[in-house]
Amino acid sequence: MIAQRAGTTALRRVAAAPSSVFKLAPLAMQTRTFQTDKLTPAEASALLAQQRLKRPVSPHLEIYDPKQTWFGGSAWQRITGASFSGALYASAVAYLAAPLVGWHLESASLVAAAAALPVAIKGGLKFLVAWPFVFHAINGVRHLAFDLGIGFTRATIIKTGWYFWGASIVGGLYLAFFM
Repeated sequence: MIAQRAGTTALRRVAAAPSSVFKLAPLAMQTRTFQTDKLTPAEASALLAQQRLKRPVSPHLEIYDPKQTWFGGSAWQRITGASFSGALYASAVAYLAAPLVGWHLESASLVAAAAALPVAIKGGLKFLVAWPFVFHAINGVRHLAFDLGIGFTRATIIKTGWYFWGASIVGGLYLAFFM
C-alpha cells in the first residue's frame, strides 16, 4: 500500500512539473535540412531510369534447383491444390448446367457408367483422383513442418521429398484398389 502511494505520488510530480531532462530533449535531437528540386517530367524520367539501373535484379525461377522445387513437392503442392479447386468448380458448374443442356449427371447414371467400366480402368481412374489427394494431404503436413522451421536443410528437403513421393504413390494405390 505504501509503495503504491509512493509510485502514484511520483507520477503526479512528474506530470505536474516535467524535469529539466525533458526540456533538453529537443536540443539533443538531430535535424536534417533538405531541399527539393522541381524537375521537368523528362528529368524525372531520366532520374528514375538512373535509379532503376542501380537496383538489384529479382531472381527468377531459373535459379532454383528443380529437385527441390518441382520434385521436392513445392510446385506439385500448388498444382494438386489448384487442380482440385478447378475440378470442384467444373463439377459444380456441370451439375448445375446439366438439366439445361440435357446431360444426365444424377448419381444413378454416374454409378451405372462407372460400373460398366473394366476393373483396370476403374482402378486407374480412381488412382488419378486418389494420388493427388494423398500427395496434397501429406505434403501439406510437410509444408506445415517447414513453416515451423523443422527439416529445412537442403539434404532433409531432398530426402523427405522422395519419402513423401513414395508414400503418396503407395497411399494412392491403396485408395484406388483396396477401398
